[in-house]
Amino acid sequence: MELIQTTDAFKALIENIKSSTTGYKDPLAFGICRVDLGQLNIGKSLQATYPIINWNENFGSAAIFIRALSEQGIEVDFNESEVVCDINADFLRSCLNAFTPYSDEAYGDAHKNIQVISALYNQIMNSGSLEGEFKVTFIFADEALKSVEASYLKLYALSQAKVELRSINLNGAFGALPNVAWSNGQPIELDYLREFEIELKLSNEYPHIDFVDKFPRFLQHIIPADNTRILDTSKVRFGAQLAAGTTVMPGASYVNFNAGTTGPVMVEGRISSSAIVGAGSDVGGGASILGVLSGTDGNPVSIGKNTLLGANSTCGIPMGDGCILDAGVAMLEGTKVKISSKELLKIKEVNNNITIDGEIFKGKDLAGLNGLHFRQNSMTGELTASRSTREIKLNADLH
Repeated sequence: MELIQTTDAFKALIENIKSSTTGYKDPLAFGICRVDLGQLNIGKSLQATYPIINWNENFGSAAIFIRALSEQGIEVDFNESEVVCDINADFLRSCLNAFTPYSDEAYGDAHKNIQVISALYNQIMNSGSLEGEFKVTFIFADEALKSVEASYLKLYALSQAKVELRSINLNGAFGALPNVAWSNGQPIELDYLREFEIELKLSNEYPHIDFVDKFPRFLQHIIPADNTRILDTSKVRFGAQLAAGTTVMPGASYVNFNAGTTGPVMVEGRISSSAIVGAGSDVGGGASILGVLSGTDGNPVSIGKNTLLGANSTCGIPMGDGCILDAGVAMLEGTKVKISSKELLKIKEVNNNITIDGEIFKGKDLAGLNGLHFRQNSMTGELTASRSTREIKLNADLH
C-alpha cells in the first residue's frame, strides 16, 4: 500500500476501499490476535489472545486490514459470518503505510489498532521475524461460532463489557473450543500429554496442570477495574462480566461465562451462565443462582439492585430490587408461596399496583417483583413472602 501522508488522503483511501471492494461491508467485530497452536496437532488453534478488540467501531482500521490482506492475495468473503486470516510482515508494512498520518498520536488510549501493528512490526525489526502465530479475525454476522479465534473475540467482548450479557450468539462455542490442559496460563493438548507421558515424566518435565477446560480463566485475559477484587483466579471464567466494584470471594463463589454483575456486588455464591446480578446486591456464601440449564425452564435469571441472597439459598426466578431470599430457602418457578392479604397490598404498592390476587402463588408468578422477602416458617415449613423492610446496602469501604 502506498504511503498515506495526510488525514484527508487516509479518509479518501477508506472510501475507495469500501466502494471498490465487491460486497464490502463493515465487520461487527474484528481484531488481531496471537494464537497458541497445538503441540501435537501444530495447525490446531488452542487459544487466541487479543491485546485490543473492536466491536462495532473503528471501521477505518478494518478497511485497512482488509486491503492489506488483499495485497497479499487473501480476499475476505463478506458473506461468511466469520473470517480468520494469517498475517505477515508485508501485511504489517502495508498497514503502517496507511496509518502514517496518525502514527504520532498512537499512544495511551488513542489509536490502539495502530499500536498493535507497530508493536508487531517492532518485533520484526528487533528479531528479524514474528515470534509466534498471529491472525486477524473478522465477525460479519452474530451467528453460531465456528472458530477458536472468533469464539475468543466474542468472549473478550463480554468480559470487556463491549456488549451486554446475554446479547450475543454464543452457540457453537463449546464445539469450536478444544478441551485442553492449562499450565501457568498456557494451553496444552491432552493428546500431546498422552503421547509423551512417559518421556515427560521420566525427564521431570511433566507440566503442573492447573485445570482442564475449554475456557481459560478471566484473569488470564482481562485486567479488572482498580476496585474489583477476585480472591481466587479459579472463581471467574473467561466470558464473565464483572462491573467495577465487584468482589468475588474464595470458597463457594463462582461466576460463569455470559454471566456477571452490573455494578458493585459481593459474590460469595454461584452466578451460573446467563445469570445477571444488579448493583449493590449480595450473593451470600454458598447461594446459587440457577442458569438456563439448571431448572429455570430456559428462562434466564436476573437479580435486581440491593437484593440479598442468603447463605446456601437457591434462586431460580428473576428478582427485582430490594429483595431478600433467606438463608437455605430454595425459590424455584414451581415453588408454592403464601402471601397474606395485608402483605400483598404492601407488595403491590412498590410494584405499580400489579393485578395479582390470591393467597398462594407459584414462584414464577412473583418473578421480577421488587421488595419481596422470602422466608420459611421454622415450625411449619411453609414458604411465605412479605414486603421487605430492609434496604440492602453494601459496605462502601469494601467496594
